[in-house]
Amino acid sequence: MASVRPAGSGAWADVRAVMGERGDPSRCFCQYFRLRGKAWSEASPDQHREALRHQVCDGERPPGVVAYDGNVPVGWCAVGPRTSYPRVVASPYWRTDHPDAWVITCFVVPVGQRRKGIAGELSAGALELARSYGARTVEACAVDTAAAGRVPSADLYRGPLSVYLAAGFTEVSRTSPQWVLVSRAVG
Repeated sequence: MASVRPAGSGAWADVRAVMGERGDPSRCFCQYFRLRGKAWSEASPDQHREALRHQVCDGERPPGVVAYDGNVPVGWCAVGPRTSYPRVVASPYWRTDHPDAWVITCFVVPVGQRRKGIAGELSAGALELARSYGARTVEACAVDTAAAGRVPSADLYRGPLSVYLAAGFTEVSRTSPQWVLVSRAVG
């Protein structure tokens, strides 16, 4: 069982270790939902990394949580107020009755750590972080792997629907058979 802690100022090295040196996390650094248009497409992976470093080290609140197996970082989950994510605010797929909700946008669990329940522990940690900052509702856009069929692991960054349902989220709507808006009260 992993322990989960907020990704505050002392956690940057651990967040960076989870993001790794290859694959989508090492290029995005959880900035996709924080940027839109040219701000996203013209930014380099180094700029994305620096933006997340600033959010972790200098932000007014942690931008997510990190899971640990002992002292080894084994997972990351991005969570924050909806207003922190311009792409979410602008998306027709994230229309809800809770404009002040917090949202979970991303999970990163490195190869070798997957299928151990870490995403479930990260979601619990994300809910607790949101609650500790006064959130009343947390939402996410989950991937329904049963409806989608075989899904590449890179496409699961939003989190499988099964993880959210196990954490007490309920389905709000579907934008496609595989994309499911889920919500949970926490306050």
